[in-house]
Amino acid sequence: MSTTENPGLSRRSMLCGVLVALAVPGGLAACGTATSPPGGSTGTTGGGPTQPPTTTGGGTPSAEGIVSLSEVPDGGGVIVDFDGGQLVVTRTGNTVKAFDAACPHAGTTVGAPTGGTITCPNHGSQFGASDGSLKKGPATKGLTAVPVKVQGDQVVPA
Repeated sequence: MSTTENPGLSRRSMLCGVLVALAVPGGLAACGTATSPPGGSTGTTGGGPTQPPTTTGGGTPSAEGIVSLSEVPDGGGVIVDFDGGQLVVTRTGNTVKAFDAACPHAGTTVGAPTGGTITCPNHGSQFGASDGSLKKGPATKGLTAVPVKVQGDQVVPA
């Protein structure tokens, strides 16, 4: 097909179509037709990491519950995998709380609490470790609480 048969079809568009048809990786980006996903980001914005650093002190779910109480440091917390997502489990004395670890701003997994604050590594939103409340944006609301209780030496769903 020549470009004279379809005046709206450029040589570049045709070559891009051939690249797509051949499934050449990066073919769309080279043609300048690729678009960003909704929100305009591919996971990193402002140079920040998309995942928090690995937490210490465990945080691995056990067969009996979400996490062993001994793995949640008093005055701190851990990030754990649970029910297809991640939770921030915090502990102050005998009080244990859990929150959805997805930052309400952009869905990035927040970090484990430090000094009473849970921080999102992507844009810097901060939340209170004791109640998940918003301390600093760009998030506009706090973390979503997840009901838990202590049963024996395990933190379990309430």
